[in-house]
Amino acid sequence: MKAAVLHANDDLRYEEYPTPQIGSGEVLVKVRAAGICGSDVPRVLNNGAHYYPIVLGHEFSGEVVAVGEDVKKLNIGDRVAGVPLIPCFKCDDCQKGNYSLCKFYTFIGSRIQGSFAQYVKLPERNAVKFDPSISFEQGALFEPSTVALHGLKRAGFHGGEDTAILGGGTIGLFTAQWAKIFGAKRVFVFDIDNDRLKLAERLGADISINTMDDEFREKVAELTNNKGFGFVFETAGSDVTMKLAFELAGNRSSVCFIGTPTRDLVFTPRLFENMHRKEFTLTGSWMSYSAPFPGAEWELTAHYIAAGALQYDEDMIFRKLPLSEIKTAFDYYKTPGIVKGKIILLNE
Repeated sequence: MKAAVLHANDDLRYEEYPTPQIGSGEVLVKVRAAGICGSDVPRVLNNGAHYYPIVLGHEFSGEVVAVGEDVKKLNIGDRVAGVPLIPCFKCDDCQKGNYSLCKFYTFIGSRIQGSFAQYVKLPERNAVKFDPSISFEQGALFEPSTVALHGLKRAGFHGGEDTAILGGGTIGLFTAQWAKIFGAKRVFVFDIDNDRLKLAERLGADISINTMDDEFREKVAELTNNKGFGFVFETAGSDVTMKLAFELAGNRSSVCFIGTPTRDLVFTPRLFENMHRKEFTLTGSWMSYSAPFPGAEWELTAHYIAAGALQYDEDMIFRKLPLSEIKTAFDYYKTPGIVKGKIILLNE
């Protein structure tokens, strides 16, 4: 088969690669669409890969083309989204259903061959079947959707509260939609890009706030009667938004950091004191899994996308490129601020 093989830092080659051979309990999936995750960028461009050569890619969908012995629920021709985490299922965390915390896991697209290829193999439980009405591009967005929903689960989300989403990227847009689905009073999306804010409103956000506006804090205070937010979800992983979360949190609220920072984060004592004075609960969120594996995050994503409640908009996608042009795709990331939205790689 053909695959995009990373041989060294910034050395991606679209070339011949061995087609995976499936074993008992496994399926072979013809990859139809694969998304580039923010975590893939440093793997390719900043010496972040675990080893070389490697085939990356963990946000993907495709169709089952072969099934191994003991595969019971999937058939050739089924459309599936790939679940990249392969936990050990034996450690204490796995026994408690906390698969994201497994220390003995492997991971499709970072530790073993991923989806930047024509074919990928995976255990049957790692293939989530979806309705034929769902496009392969939508199927490639299952994984970021589940990351967003896992954040809501970690925060103990419930309806009836004003909710702030900090960051209008792919995960932020899904987080906003999940908050609406589960009954948020109003959803506010914060970003610095007006196009992303308009997209958030088309996808159901009640209010969009551009934080480049010098008076945005006064506007938020007026709209929330100076009470802040019952739930705050940080999805950008930036210094500015992670600190802003401490400002926007209301009394006895819940703050969840979904975004992953890439540099040191320093709080002033006065800003950090918000957590004490407001008595808000701060939690992190890692990946997207729960029991029974892979979890409600994946089951509900398949359901709500098929039902139309979890919406897809073409403006969520920055570029669609054939897999053979993957080098061009990653070159976009070399210029900060160019990539707005998801890059989807399609197999010819």
